[in-house]
Amino acid sequence: MGIIWTIVIGFLAGVIAKFIMPGDRNEPGGFVMTTILGIVGAFVANFLGQSLGWYGPQDGAGLIGAVIGAIIVLALYGYMRRRA
Repeated sequence: MGIIWTIVIGFLAGVIAKFIMPGDRNEPGGFVMTTILGIVGAFVANFLGQSLGWYGPQDGAGLIGAVIGAIIVLALYGYMRRRA
C-alpha cells in the first residue's frame, strides 16, 4: 500500500505544484507529464525525508513534502529544458 499511496499523493502534488509553478506556454507539461513529475517528486521527498531522519522507514512524506519535492523536480526539469 505504501507505493500506491505515494503515487496517489504524487499525482495530487504534481497538480498542486503545476498550479504553483506553471512554467512556459511552450512547455509540454500536459496531464501525463505533470503526473509523472509529481510522482517523482513524492519519491524524492520520501527519500530525502528518510535519509535526513525526518521519517521512519514506513513513513511517507505526506502531501506538503510531496508538493515541495514536485516543485524541486519541476524546477530542475525546467532548468534542464532551458539548457538544452
